[in-house]
Amino acid sequence: MERSAIILAGGFSSRLGRDKGLVQLSNKPLVKHVTDKTKDLVDERLVVVSSSVQAERYSNILGEDANVLIDDAGGQGPLAGAATGFERAKGKYSLLLPCDTPFVSRDILHLLLELCINRNAAVPRWPNRYIEPLQAAYCTRPALEAARNALLSGKLNLQTMVDKLQKVRYVSTLVLEQLDPRLRTFLNVNTVLDLKKAEVMLKGS
Repeated sequence: MERSAIILAGGFSSRLGRDKGLVQLSNKPLVKHVTDKTKDLVDERLVVVSSSVQAERYSNILGEDANVLIDDAGGQGPLAGAATGFERAKGKYSLLLPCDTPFVSRDILHLLLELCINRNAAVPRWPNRYIEPLQAAYCTRPALEAARNALLSGKLNLQTMVDKLQKVRYVSTLVLEQLDPRLRTFLNVNTVLDLKKAEVMLKGS
C-alpha cells in the first residue's frame, strides 16, 4: 500500500459547542467533506478520534469509507492523534489532515504527496515562515518516530514533530495559490461565523 490519509477528529470545539467533525455543512458532516476529497488519492482513510463514543458516531457516518481509530493517549492534542494515525497507517506516505477543512484542495494534496517522494515530509509554508503541519504529506515511518520523540520531550505541538524530521520539503503558499487562488484549502471551521461563511462559499462555488 502506497498512500494513506490520516484525519484528526478527536477535538471538541468549545466555540461551536459540539464535535466539529460531525457539524453539518450543506447536509453533510465536515469530516465527510474531507474524506470525500481524499478519494482516489489514497489507498486507505483513517479517522482518529478520542473516545469510544466518538468512534461509534463516526463509524455510523463513515461506514466503509474510513477506518475509525481511538487515540489511546487522548487529551494530548493533535500530536498524539497523529502518532496513533502514523502507527496504524499502512501506506508508505500519509496525508495528515484536520476534520474541519471542507474546502481542502485535491490538487494541493496530490502535489504534496508527489513532493514527499524520497523526502520525509512536504509541508506548506507561508511567507511569514508559519507552517501548516496539519495539511501536509509525510513519509509514515519517520513521521511516527518524530511524533513519538516529540511526545517524549513533552512538547505537544506538531511543529516539534516537523522540527525533528530531516529531509523536509517546504512548499510556499505562493506556489499553492496557482492551484487554489484564494487558498480556501486552509479554511478551518472553528466558529458559527466560519460555518456561515463556508455555507456561502459552498453555494458560490
